[in-house]
Amino acid sequence: MKYNEHDSYQIGYQLSNLIWEIVKKWDYFSQSTVGRQLVRSTDSISSNIAEGWHRYYKKDKVLFYNYARSTFYESVDFINKSIKRKLISQDEAKIIGELTRKFPHAVNGLIKSTQENLKR
Repeated sequence: MKYNEHDSYQIGYQLSNLIWEIVKKWDYFSQSTVGRQLVRSTDSISSNIAEGWHRYYKKDKVLFYNYARSTFYESVDFINKSIKRKLISQDEAKIIGELTRKFPHAVNGLIKSTQENLKR
């Protein structure tokens, strides 16, 4: 399997592209405050999975998968703020919610399988 075939990567990648499309419609103030941080954090999710996948040692892989999980929760915080501030519509929030519900299970499975199946 390639890194970009794993559910955790695909969810993170879809989420980052969806967030990009949403944020680029915002006004300058919203983009320059919460928008930049939201895009940066969601972009980091799949990037950290890709980087971890190509590390040699198990500890390094798991470290980057944990980074992905952490930036996911950072992203969720910014998403919630954006919803509260009415920057993200209810329809957009529904789609985002579907992706964010799936991600923790997928990334935890990736971490668990890495820890169990790699020797070093």
